[in-house]
Amino acid sequence: MRAAEEREARMALGTLVEPGSRELGLLVRSVGAPEALARAVGGFGISPGLAGAVQARLRIAGVDGSADVGAELAERMGELAERLGARIITAADEEWPPVLDDLVRASREGNMLRRDTDPPMCVWLRGPLRLAETLERSVAVVGARAVTGYGGYVASEFGYGLAECGWTVVSGGALGVDVTAHRGALAGGGATVAVMACGIDKAYPAANTAVLEQIGDEGLLLTEWSPGTQPHKTRFLTRNRVIAAATRGTVMVEAGSRSGARNTLGYARLLERSAMVVPGPINSPMSVGCHVELRQPGTVLVTRVEEIVEEIGSVGELAAPIQGAGRPEDVLDALQARILDAVRPRKATTAEQIAAVAGVSGRDARRNLPLLEELGFVLSGPDGYRLSSPPQGPIGEEEER
Repeated sequence: MRAAEEREARMALGTLVEPGSRELGLLVRSVGAPEALARAVGGFGISPGLAGAVQARLRIAGVDGSADVGAELAERMGELAERLGARIITAADEEWPPVLDDLVRASREGNMLRRDTDPPMCVWLRGPLRLAETLERSVAVVGARAVTGYGGYVASEFGYGLAECGWTVVSGGALGVDVTAHRGALAGGGATVAVMACGIDKAYPAANTAVLEQIGDEGLLLTEWSPGTQPHKTRFLTRNRVIAAATRGTVMVEAGSRSGARNTLGYARLLERSAMVVPGPINSPMSVGCHVELRQPGTVLVTRVEEIVEEIGSVGELAAPIQGAGRPEDVLDALQARILDAVRPRKATTAEQIAAVAGVSGRDARRNLPLLEELGFVLSGPDGYRLSSPPQGPIGEEEER
């Protein structure tokens, strides 16, 4: 019975108070959700501001404060969720991801971002996946709405590649980098979660309706706000904390100097998650924020999916080093390569002349030149040795002079 009361109270509080309220969070952790709800509805033991906000929403909801507010609101919410094909979970449910509770660490005085960053009271979900399991191996991919061709390519490649590696891609469903990363993950056959700043019944922005519907069918749509809630600027900043908390790390693909993506990256740092940034052209306004963030201690520069996985994955999930294209000369040791460098491209020279140019002994030259011929690097003739494939361009021409 106690668990049911806790769940109902959290659902009601999630409706009556804007998400992230530090005051409410402290109260719930101190006295429990049912008592916190009673105080919020009764207006005692809380600030006038919080009490007034609760009363305003009670009036809009048409709920009598003398009734069992928790049970009444929870019943309404459950019926509405069923009609919308959605569900509601709280910290009292098994599906709840414990990583969201880490937001308690970010919600403190003077956190440099926002004071009200407490964990959600409840979240609305639409989609077939279970939230806690889906977020076990997840990474946030965020960035500018005014994405460039470069940023779009990177976001798509990252979304697709991470999905292929079994990672869930989490983003905000917005235009630009967000929706491109979601599309990449869907194309890669992987899981993706869109964290919304409005009600579960709102497709925002409208241009992304088709993608959001697909995410609701194959992945997960997630929001803290009740159906009918409109997106506001501050709500986008509030929801960013959930994106950062839900994942092992945040990758910022493109960002202007005043980008909301930087806000998400800031939350990731506060929560001691990995903060990863993609560099861009130094003259691109859409990479200014990225380059500023790369100067922050602890920020990891990433250019490949493998580097992201190395940063947030398990021990041993290492990115292969980037190497140039292999060359035939790579099979040679240092002495052989030195001798080969001294062979002229078109004019044959003796082993002793090659040795003098290379700065090695005649014995070393005579011993290695036949091997170089066997490997196809040089040709021998009556006058000595020359390269089997003369280089093209100015170097070869200079040799002939």
